[in-house]
Amino acid sequence: MRNCARISVFVLLFSSPIAAKPRPQQAGPDLSWAYNAPDKTQPAREEEGPVHVPGSNKAYTRAQVNDVMNPPDWIPDAHAPAPTAILHGSGAAIACGSCHLMSGLGHPQSANLTGLTVAYFLQQMADFKSGARKTEAMPGIAAALNDEDTKKAAEWFASLKPKPWTRVVESDTAPKSYVDAEFMRVPAPGGGTEPLGERIIEVPEDTARAMSRDPNSGFVAYVPKGSIARGKELVENGIGGIGVGCTSCHGASLEGMGQAPSLAGMTPLYMVRQIVDIQSGARAGNLVKPMIVFVKKATVADMIAIAAYAASLSPR
Repeated sequence: MRNCARISVFVLLFSSPIAAKPRPQQAGPDLSWAYNAPDKTQPAREEEGPVHVPGSNKAYTRAQVNDVMNPPDWIPDAHAPAPTAILHGSGAAIACGSCHLMSGLGHPQSANLTGLTVAYFLQQMADFKSGARKTEAMPGIAAALNDEDTKKAAEWFASLKPKPWTRVVESDTAPKSYVDAEFMRVPAPGGGTEPLGERIIEVPEDTARAMSRDPNSGFVAYVPKGSIARGKELVENGIGGIGVGCTSCHGASLEGMGQAPSLAGMTPLYMVRQIVDIQSGARAGNLVKPMIVFVKKATVADMIAIAAYAASLSPR
C-alpha cells in the first residue's frame, strides 16, 4: 500500500492549499490549476523497496517518506539541528518538514519558507490563528503550536539559506500531468504534451526524487510565452498604469525590504494563490493592506506574468 490509512487522513486534513483542494469558483476563469487537488483516478504504482536519494546514505520505506509526523531528514548535516515541531510535529500539528521539507524550500502545493525573517514568520502564524489568513491547513496547525514551538520554528526556518528551486520555462505546451495523492502535480506515465493555455504547470525536475521529499531536487514551471517580460513590467510599474509596482515595497530585485518579504525565486503557483487570496479577502491583516490596491484589478494573465517573473529571479 502506498500510504497507511493514518497517513492518508493526515494528508487530507493538513496538506496545504496551501492546496488541499481548489477554492470554489463562483464565476470567472478556472483557476483549479493553481490548487493541486488530487485527481480522482490515480495511475497504478508498482510496489517498491527502500527509497534512496542522491547524496544520502539513508533509506526509508515509502510509508516512512509519507509519514507527516516524521518526515525524512535525508541530509541532517545540511542544516542546523531542527526543533521537534519541524521533525515530529507538536500535539495535533503535523511536522513542518513534511510539507516544507527539511530545506524549507517546500513543494508547489506548499510554501518556500527560506529567507523569511522571524518577525514576518511570527506575524503570519498570528494571522493564521486569528483568522486573518485563511487556508485549508495552516490555521489548524498554527492553533496547535504553542508560542515556544512557533518561535523555535521561525528561528530555524530563518536560518536556512534560499537557493534556486524553480526553473521557469516559457512555452506553448506543457507535459501531460496529473495530481497525485500527495497533492503534487507530476508528469503522466504515458508522457506527451498538451497546450498550456493561460495556466502555470509546475512539475518536478525528477519525479521520483521529489516524491521522496528530496531537499535537493527542485521543479520546473511552464508559463505562457512572454510572461517573464510582461511580469517585469507589471512588477516595476504596477497593474493598470498606477505607476507604482511591487518593487516599491519588495525591492528592485524583489529581494525584500523591511516587513515586505522576498518574492525572488518564489514558487509561482504559491504566488498566484496569494494574489487570489488577497483579492478574495481570504488573506488579510495589517501587512496585506498595502497589497490590496496593487492586486485588486489583477487578471489571471497578470497573476501568471508576475509569478513567472518573480520565480525567474535568483533568491537572496
